[in-house]
Amino acid sequence: MAAPVALGIVGFGIMGERLLRAALAAPPSAIRLAGVWDPSPAAIQRLRGIAPQVPILTSADAAIAASDCLYIASPPAFHLDHARGAFAAGKAAFLEKPLAVSRDEARAFVAEAERSGARGAVNFPMASSPAVAQLTAWRTQGAVGAPRSLSITVAFATWPRGWQRDAASWLDRPEQGGFTREVISHFLFLTRRQCGPIALEEARATFAAPGLSETAIAARLTAGDLPVSLSGGVGTTLQDDHNAWVLEGPAGAIRLRDWSFAERRQPDGIWAAAPDALPNEKMRPMVLQGQLDGVARMTRGEAHPLATLREALEVQEIVEAILAAR
Repeated sequence: MAAPVALGIVGFGIMGERLLRAALAAPPSAIRLAGVWDPSPAAIQRLRGIAPQVPILTSADAAIAASDCLYIASPPAFHLDHARGAFAAGKAAFLEKPLAVSRDEARAFVAEAERSGARGAVNFPMASSPAVAQLTAWRTQGAVGAPRSLSITVAFATWPRGWQRDAASWLDRPEQGGFTREVISHFLFLTRRQCGPIALEEARATFAAPGLSETAIAARLTAGDLPVSLSGGVGTTLQDDHNAWVLEGPAGAIRLRDWSFAERRQPDGIWAAAPDALPNEKMRPMVLQGQLDGVARMTRGEAHPLATLREALEVQEIVEAILAAR
């Protein structure tokens, strides 16, 4: 049996904590937590309260040295420095999105990684989502037929969402934050996986105040030859977070709603959820376990379902083009 993969974590914000908790719950034969580094004393204090047994490391370099794979959950401006450090040391890297703040830097990074054969992947959890697997199964069974259209809608009561307030210093800034990067990117990844390469036809982004992230976007795209409509806005729902990815065809329609509900439209027009559907807070641990299994496989050089660096770059190209269309 292969030795467990040593996972080091750089950045102990919301995402770092979520993956750490998933790793603590994973079989010890698969993942071993090598340690965490975060420059914030408050983050380290929080880590001590959650998992005092996990080593606290002194730098990103120390995290790289201690790990087989480095999970990079720092703000986007630091992603590439950490990933390049991991690759230079012969380690794998599992990055949060977006790859970088600059598209040119992201393109150069992906080209370098592909040339060198570096082991890297990006955390788009829909790659391991049981709800997405259900959508795929329905499509295979003919529930949609040849798709005719796809619509993506996202809505928020406020941005950042309530549970992200501590990261507002970058999540609500146009350089690194905004809901198009943070949320819509996931649905663009899903679209790319399900329907083919994405091209932007037309877009508009609205910024209500200088120096803050977008408050609304609208776009027309294609995925393969499929027309896609996309819209999103802040202050357009009372819910913290609402979203829907809806695929329609001559045989019917399916959708992913609110991250985790796979639903199929019945002949009477009513949407019916899959029998095993769960709200996102209950499905998330299952999804993250799937992602960690992919991390272990990727680190060992085996086939895995995780988003590739190239897929993440393609998503980032579309996201940044939407945000530039004012």
